[in-house]
Amino acid sequence: MIKIFTIGGYGEVGKNMTAVQVDDDVFLFDCGLFLPPIVEMQESEVKKEKPTERKLRSIAAIPNDLILENLGLRDKVRAIMVSHAHLDHIGAIPYIAPRYNAEVLGTPYSIEVLKAIMADNSQTIKNKIIAITPNSSYTVKGKHRDYKIEFINVTHSTLQTAMIALHTPAGVVLYANDFKFDNSPIVGKKPNYERLKELAKEGVLALIVDSLYAGDERKTASEKIARGLLEDVMLTTTNEDACIVITTFSSHIARLKSIVDFSKQLGRKTLFIGRSLGKYVNAASRLNLAPFINDVSIITYRNQVEKVLKMVEKNRDKFLIVCTGHQGEPGSVLDRLSRGKLPFQFMPQDHVIFSSKTIPTPVNIAAKKQLEQRLKFQGVRIFDNVHVSGHAGREDLRDFINMINPEHIFPAHGDLQKMNALAELATELGYKIGKEVHVMQDGQKIQLR
Repeated sequence: MIKIFTIGGYGEVGKNMTAVQVDDDVFLFDCGLFLPPIVEMQESEVKKEKPTERKLRSIAAIPNDLILENLGLRDKVRAIMVSHAHLDHIGAIPYIAPRYNAEVLGTPYSIEVLKAIMADNSQTIKNKIIAITPNSSYTVKGKHRDYKIEFINVTHSTLQTAMIALHTPAGVVLYANDFKFDNSPIVGKKPNYERLKELAKEGVLALIVDSLYAGDERKTASEKIARGLLEDVMLTTTNEDACIVITTFSSHIARLKSIVDFSKQLGRKTLFIGRSLGKYVNAASRLNLAPFINDVSIITYRNQVEKVLKMVEKNRDKFLIVCTGHQGEPGSVLDRLSRGKLPFQFMPQDHVIFSSKTIPTPVNIAAKKQLEQRLKFQGVRIFDNVHVSGHAGREDLRDFINMINPEHIFPAHGDLQKMNALAELATELGYKIGKEVHVMQDGQKIQLR
């Protein structure tokens, strides 16, 4: 008997969690945050307090896993498996994992980031935390049988992302949130197509799959394209006397490597400013996954930030700043720079490069627009969307479904419109909605066998 519970990420972009029940055993895939209400909460609070499980539940910022408790399944959870290190997939673990007598499994980088997040917030969990090397497997003991769980390497916008394969007597349940097919990654290995094809031959009962860009008629470009875009902006624009500030996803180690490479060509010293950057880059460095670490200075503490920015102010053509704030987040380094709340003043013709895409939520769109307006008022040159996505487009998903040939498809990681786009794609490939394609919402369940 196989039951699938769509707990989070089925109606919103974030808060990802799926539970799979196999007889008397339950497995949780991902355990993420929904960031927009957290941002709103932090903006409204006069005194910044550390969030609690109760508070995060009250604002619907973590998955509502209480459905499992209500069904008497809490004591049957055997493992919590995370696909990668982004907060919308891993950030709720400190609040939810202690509720279960279950191991937490992830790739070494995901686990290193998780530990850094908890250390930063003075958090601990009782669960055993286990790092699984990409393209290897781990055995979890169930009530009546052992289960093989594989972490299959795939590319995304952070290191050591994995598709997770849970082997059951009825076939493989394959969890594929998030991914892209990049055969030329700047850091790390390309997707393990060979193993995915072998799983297809063994039989995939259910595919739980990223729907974020299922409606975009494209194949997602390789990270080497983003590197080329950065090269054009950084090396072929007039910037000799300008201050150059670049903001991107702190966890995008491959993108950071490209930035550092071109900064060296410009003869500039690269400064990483911001706690989030320090967290992700230091985690990569501890695993020898940050090849640029000796070419950068990481500045996180306020007094250090102010001291360094005073130095940059006097030597604008000697440094390149990489900082947090690509979504216009209140309190980020770029937000504070734009408001004049740090000892640095933008000057006309300074460069601000957004090596990112605005995540399309109302909070982010409004914050980013206001940030850009402040920068333009100061005469800054803005280079936006110097970026390629880390998510599969419609044509990638078409190839993937054809490769895997699953019996059942569960669109995930999106609102209803995005999940419907994946369902429509599946119908083009011969699947029937309601029979083999299941468009579900948070808090629902379905029995397959």
